[in-house]
Amino acid sequence: MKKLNFKNNIFKITVRLLFIVLLLCSFTQEAKAIRIGLHEGVKKTYVGSSENAEFSDANTGKLLFISRSFTPYSIKAYGQSIAIKVKGRYYDCSTNAIYMHNPENKGFLATKKRWYRGDMFIYNFNGRLTVVNTLPLEEYIMGVVPAEMPSKWNVEAHKAQAIAARSYAIANLNKRGSHGYDLKDTPADQAYGGASSETPQTNHAVLSTRGEVLTYNNKIIPAYYHASSGGKTISAGKIWNHDLPFIQSVNSFDWGIRKNGHGVGMSQYGANNLANKGFSARQILNYFYKDVSLSRVKLVEKDEEKSEENPKKEENSAQ
Repeated sequence: MKKLNFKNNIFKITVRLLFIVLLLCSFTQEAKAIRIGLHEGVKKTYVGSSENAEFSDANTGKLLFISRSFTPYSIKAYGQSIAIKVKGRYYDCSTNAIYMHNPENKGFLATKKRWYRGDMFIYNFNGRLTVVNTLPLEEYIMGVVPAEMPSKWNVEAHKAQAIAARSYAIANLNKRGSHGYDLKDTPADQAYGGASSETPQTNHAVLSTRGEVLTYNNKIIPAYYHASSGGKTISAGKIWNHDLPFIQSVNSFDWGIRKNGHGVGMSQYGANNLANKGFSARQILNYFYKDVSLSRVKLVEKDEEKSEENPKKEENSAQ
């Protein structure tokens, strides 16, 4: 009973702290397409599409062939080239890079037994294939939130996750550029399940926070997060080489949950517990990340520019 009272007292103190608000302001950085590594170092894989898709030489733009919808195509490294199996026979594409897309931007592409939005690039690097999904940032985040958090959790936790994931992605663009992409599709960066993982609630959380990121000193932060820290988060300096001023050790509101992850930044279980107690995504983020601002980036997606030219500054009440 004493332990429970102690937790309740901490919760009451934290409630007061969470009434600090964040400002939503404009930010000049543009967010364009992001490149996600789906396969790397494999000899063979398969791809497909829900609509007829074009396969082109990514180096020259030359059209190689048009695939049939809902038909899997085996792809393999062939020396320093790429070969595609069509009607039971492999054909040498005479290129080390293939670009695959739906010409009318309709439907989905497939690999790894999942559907994906956007386009795909297939590269032959030293006799091994790398498959990269290139797509607009917001569509990527739609595949991250349900892969990182259970889709039945509180929508305010999903919103907090969307903003944290978007911030992490932008802050880490080109992190793995030497491999031909920005981020992996695993928890080594952020779990990403493509369109197959999307749900209406998590998509709503992404779209309702569209373009929103966390900034510190006018710079987008890598908003680290983890599943649970067992009652208290830790500072970045405890496991990495340096501290981050916007991440401090705080009570994580995930008591009773086994520690899972590095313990730095937002606890996902803690975020959901706070959301269930009535706190908003912005209050949750303001608690786990210190002295940050909530900003909106200009989004550039496909053939059109979607931007917030003069976003209003909003002061959000905790009421």
